[in-house]
Amino acid sequence: MSLPATRRFAALRVPAYRRYFALTLLSMTADNIEHVISYWVMFQTFQSPALAGFAVISHWLPFLLFSLHAGALADRYDCRRLIQASQGLFMLASAGWGILFLTGALEMWHAVVLLTVHGAAGVVAAPAVQLMIHEMVPRGELPSAIRLSASARQLAILLGPAVGGGLMLLLGPAFGLLCNVLIFLPLVVFLARTRYTGHAGGVPPPERRPFGLPEMRAALAAARLEPRIMTMIVLAGATSFFVGNAFQAQMPEFALALGADESGVRYSLLLAANAAGAVAGVVWLESARVLRPGVRTAIVCAALWALAIGLFPMARSFGLAISLLVLAGVFNIVFASMAQTVVQLLAPASMRGRIVGLFNTSLLGLRAGSGVTVGVLGAYIGVRLSLVLSALAVALITVTLLVRDLRTRSRPLTAELLAERQPLG
Repeated sequence: MSLPATRRFAALRVPAYRRYFALTLLSMTADNIEHVISYWVMFQTFQSPALAGFAVISHWLPFLLFSLHAGALADRYDCRRLIQASQGLFMLASAGWGILFLTGALEMWHAVVLLTVHGAAGVVAAPAVQLMIHEMVPRGELPSAIRLSASARQLAILLGPAVGGGLMLLLGPAFGLLCNVLIFLPLVVFLARTRYTGHAGGVPPPERRPFGLPEMRAALAAARLEPRIMTMIVLAGATSFFVGNAFQAQMPEFALALGADESGVRYSLLLAANAAGAVAGVVWLESARVLRPGVRTAIVCAALWALAIGLFPMARSFGLAISLLVLAGVFNIVFASMAQTVVQLLAPASMRGRIVGLFNTSLLGLRAGSGVTVGVLGAYIGVRLSLVLSALAVALITVTLLVRDLRTRSRPLTAELLAERQPLG
């Protein structure tokens, strides 16, 4: 299955979406800036692979437990307010880290609390951020808008650590994080002024019944009716559960093995390499005509990402490690954005928030598992071996999904089907 082609960077021609894209990318980058600085200081302070594993688990476990609920909230309420609430929690977490670093009062229980607050902030807004774009752009530009928004999340996961590394070198950990608080503000102001709510025609009247098991089953049933959605959910879950971005929490150890010193320059360069690959992947995805988004392309790119990640911990030279991380950044952002594009375009409009929430449970929530497969397991067998084995598991699952897809014939996703699935207003 391939999605219909659109103009290059088509959605960015819409002024409202262009501003929204830039500000959400900025906010997501700030989210990840906090990670790189706090992970580095935690590593230097506690030298605990288990705490690094908890950092991953606490960030992604809320997505596993509450993404469907967040999707239901996005279906029922003003998405602007949900996003603003999440920004407030993010700012609280960054300010807390900065003050503790500045005063030298950081203890392990402080780290546990702030990591938990940060994880809760992320899940509140994730589906709402996606629903907003359906009101901003014409139907014909939706594939580009969804693809770019999905790329923004993945780009921020990879770009944020590189920017965070620069802030840490320039300002130091404490002032870097206090500065990071200000990076969340532009999106808050934009949402206070925009008329878009995430619901064409206005905010729907709130439903009094709680979101419970019957609606969860309904969301799962709706996803199972479309095999392509389920394939993308399984692919996203496999990559997230076994690897996710847990290797970033362990990057200080990889950097030291590759000759990093106390300045953290090589550590920042490793993170920047992953980000550079992500930038190249976004440009390639939107510009190249040779790469048509689709299920099989997403699966192949996920397999190539697993290969690059699996080879990275075995690299003995700094140059080879950088090259592998660049490739990993390219394939990561390509397969993840393709998967989200397929899911969001095929989801029924009446349940879009919940289907997106289900996908987020897989793509983001199951990253909590990577804190165990890479982090906690790495405390016993070494993070190099744990990352290699985790990447191998992803590669085997992608091969299985590709063989299964090759044996089936999917109905093409035509422009007429898109119009049927994506009514606006």
